Amino acid sequence: MPDLHWTIPVARWSFWPAVASAAPDVGFIEPMTRRRLSTLSRAALKVAHDCAADVPAVRVVFASRHGELGRTTEILHTIDAGGTVSPTSFSLSVLNTMTGVLGIVRGDRTAVSALSAGNETLGYALLEAHAQYATDASSPVLLVYADEPADPAYGEVEDEVEAGALAILLDASASAGRLTCARAERSEAAREPFASQSRAVQHCLDTRAASEWRGRHSTWQWFWHEGA
Repeated sequence: MPDLHWTIPVARWSFWPAVASAAPDVGFIEPMTRRRLSTLSRAALKVAHDCAADVPAVRVVFASRHGELGRTTEILHTIDAGGTVSPTSFSLSVLNTMTGVLGIVRGDRTAVSALSAGNETLGYALLEAHAQYATDASSPVLLVYADEPADPAYGEVEDEVEAGALAILLDASASAGRLTCARAERSEAAREPFASQSRAVQHCLDTRAASEWRGRHSTWQWFWHEGA
């Protein structure tokens, strides 16, 4: 694969760490739906709302390596035990559960994409969001990434993800700065790499300092630039 290099306009961003002492505030969702949501979907919806609550229509790119695997695992355990699976649990077990809930809550029928690309999921989601915005900059694009480690029942997962959620709103008309993303074939660069892509990107957005993540076959880097 050729080396890749692109820049996105960042209007807003929001991060929710799994180690937060309080639960994500999703009070904008009606109680009956709210009670049924997993911790993953709550975190994803919280950061999405932070970035796009006042945006009338927004294209969404949702990304997750495992998605609602936790709920799917519970369903499999229920079946294995001879129990009955709730239709609601089944309907909320798909990878992009939160995008459906978000669209209903917002009354927004704008296009939604969902992707999963192993331990490079966030990097390729940033590329997809860039491609959509570069193709049509007439409306913002909201990138939402949310993940959590797989259940131990699945065994060891190489370069496992860290739990948490991150949202970035791409909108040049309200840009606070620009995030440059780069992917190159695996290299041993001088910069100290982060354990996961999500931690590296969040560090770059938070501190404005360059960050790097190295996978088995590629190295990803992120750089912040002030202003539009």
